[in-house]
Amino acid sequence: MRRDVFQAIADPTRRAILTLLAVGAMTPNAVAEHFDSTRQTISKHIQILTECEVVVQKKAGREIYYHYNPEKMKEVNIWLDRLRAMWEDSFNQLDNLLNDL
Repeated sequence: MRRDVFQAIADPTRRAILTLLAVGAMTPNAVAEHFDSTRQTISKHIQILTECEVVVQKKAGREIYYHYNPEKMKEVNIWLDRLRAMWEDSFNQLDNLLNDL
């Protein structure tokens, strides 16, 4: 199944993981320490984030570090910009209508 960035941010735990990784790279164990969930559950969330390419993994010796990929989040920003423009246009039309009354 092909996943996208919107699936990555759909879950609050994954959003929290992204917030952690935005500060700096972490190992899966370090990430898991911040949650009450099992290590296996956190690994599944990290796997989904990796599949969505919002997180990339890099090996350093025997450890795997996960890094936040801000480039992939641009898709969300582009979508939000389009949505924001649509709403602003609608509000401007409403303002014009009200001003004409």
